[in-house]
Amino acid sequence: MKNITITDNSYIEWINELSKRYRNSQIKAAVKVNAEKLLFNWLLGRDIVKMNVEERWGQGVIAQLSKDLQTELPGVEGLSRSNIYYCKKFYLLYNQDDEIFPQVVGKLESNTLKSASEFFHQVGGELESSQNFQQVVGLFQIPWGHHCVIMDKVNGDRNKALFFVNKTIKEGWSRAVLESWIGSNLYEREGKAITNFKNTLPEPMSDLANEITKDPYNFAFAGIRGRYNEKILKDALLKNITEFLVELGTGFAYVGKEYRLLIGEKEKFVDLLFFHIPLNCYVVIEVKIGEFDFPDAGQLNGYVVACNHILKQPHHNPTIGLLICKSKDNLLAQYALEGSNLPIGISEYDLEKLYPTAVEGMIPSIEEIETKLMYLEKDNLK
Repeated sequence: MKNITITDNSYIEWINELSKRYRNSQIKAAVKVNAEKLLFNWLLGRDIVKMNVEERWGQGVIAQLSKDLQTELPGVEGLSRSNIYYCKKFYLLYNQDDEIFPQVVGKLESNTLKSASEFFHQVGGELESSQNFQQVVGLFQIPWGHHCVIMDKVNGDRNKALFFVNKTIKEGWSRAVLESWIGSNLYEREGKAITNFKNTLPEPMSDLANEITKDPYNFAFAGIRGRYNEKILKDALLKNITEFLVELGTGFAYVGKEYRLLIGEKEKFVDLLFFHIPLNCYVVIEVKIGEFDFPDAGQLNGYVVACNHILKQPHHNPTIGLLICKSKDNLLAQYALEGSNLPIGISEYDLEKLYPTAVEGMIPSIEEIETKLMYLEKDNLK
């Protein structure tokens, strides 16, 4: 058959509309499938807990349940013994949301919106009076495999689990990236800098500004061993600029190192200057290899004022200052910030790889070891 070319505008528009319609249907289908799978896993876990399945029929019942379900539902994925244990953990982690899960799927089934994001926005608005509804909606937006990674790592801490669920949605993390950030103690570090943002920035900017801080910052990627000075540290950070930006967090754009500011007849040089795109403001970062002291805050204040006068445009938000030092006395840092009417934060950095300080929950349980072995066996059979 001879190929033909149709240049009629109405035909081209129709093709574009068909393409958009198909992509939207794929998005809605994927969201619905994921929601249905999560609801099934949730209800299975709930049954195991509320029916006291293991107490009634013995510890071997989960293995038998897996065999029986696979017999009744041949070819259906997610019915392995290990996955059924994950279903139980899933319910135990979020069991206070027992009433809300079915509501979310009910809304999803009647969804006629163009995209998943529109759906979640609508149902969140319709049922915003439910305290946990928004959080449960978030649970349906990440795949089951991500949930399994989170359950393995949070040791039953629901708040920590929801933190990583929300970060995964916001940042679009793969499973590997999610696992890496959990391992870096992000939950324990993010938003933990000592700041005066609440008193110096309007809401909601103050909350968003606090979220972009960490304490401590993990500079292990700099590869510094032995003695070093501030120049060596700053050079190492910029030599590994990609890793540095990842550690700072999403939204930071690098402007310059030793950025020159001409103030009157004097030259001043900012250690590191960034622009934070979501916050729409400059961020001045000063790095100190010693312990924090009052004069450090005074110097940072001066740089922030100078940036507001020299660099800040009328449509920009106020410049933020962040001092990252080797160590700090928290009370001393707090006193320094109380004396400033400029938005400033104080954090520490660490050159060693940050491992979780708590030992509890880090050693895998027998159940988790068996789960890993089951996955390995499954992979070997493929």
